Amino acid sequence: MRNLINFLLKYNYWFLFIMLEVASFVLLFRFNRYQQSAFFTSANAVVGTVYEISGGITSYFHLKSVNEDLLDRNMLLEQQISNLEKALNAYGADSMTIHAIKEIPQTEYRLFKAHVIKNSLNLVDNYITLDQGSDAGIRPEMGVVDGNGVVGIVYEVSPSYSVVISALNSKSNISCKIVGSEYFGYLKWDHGDPQYAYLKDLPRHAEFSLGDTVVTSGFSTVFPEGIMVGTVDDMADSDDGLSYLLKIKLATDFGKLGDVRVIERSGQQEQNELEQKVIP
Repeated sequence: MRNLINFLLKYNYWFLFIMLEVASFVLLFRFNRYQQSAFFTSANAVVGTVYEISGGITSYFHLKSVNEDLLDRNMLLEQQISNLEKALNAYGADSMTIHAIKEIPQTEYRLFKAHVIKNSLNLVDNYITLDQGSDAGIRPEMGVVDGNGVVGIVYEVSPSYSVVISALNSKSNISCKIVGSEYFGYLKWDHGDPQYAYLKDLPRHAEFSLGDTVVTSGFSTVFPEGIMVGTVDDMADSDDGLSYLLKIKLATDFGKLGDVRVIERSGQQEQNELEQKVIP
């Protein structure tokens, strides 16, 4: 206590100076409009900067949920585009008809959220492990996509995990077509650059150009029609000369996989069982 009193007595002139300065500033800004306006303008600028920084930090920590919402929205938009393309190919539609088509409910497919916990890029047969399994409704032979495009096909599941055959796998065989064309081929990956794969068995009379978009054809029980795959980067003839061999720049960056969606198609299991009975 004595030390505190000695400290106050020693610096009493400083404390008096600070009190008088505070009092003078209060009187200055309270009874003079110009100084008051300048003070509030400066204060608002400082507060605005603080709020901007705070909002940026808050937004950063909400990026994960925002990305998940965008991924779901991308899938919905791809299905709407696919519905529109089918209808417009069948007949010329006016704007009211197009709007009605967009409102068709997407009941044929269900989406399951999952996250990649293990991935490989440089093997001949690359696999991906997801943090969801049969307890979440995931089964083998379901398609897997991310916000950019096709990722792979579910291979095996346990109650809590799933193993996916990546599109970067020699066993992967995904039916694809070029947008604007009904001709289709099969996407295969040759061990090498993970940014590229090859579209094989595309008929010689198919028309296309470099840079054209490649999407899933819908000719399987795994992927719906119209899911983004990549773009045509180069072309060549197949070994037998009877079809094209297209080099495809993949839309999915397999080095940055995170949140994905697993696609379930209604009637998928029934169709598979029927085809297994008929097709050897």
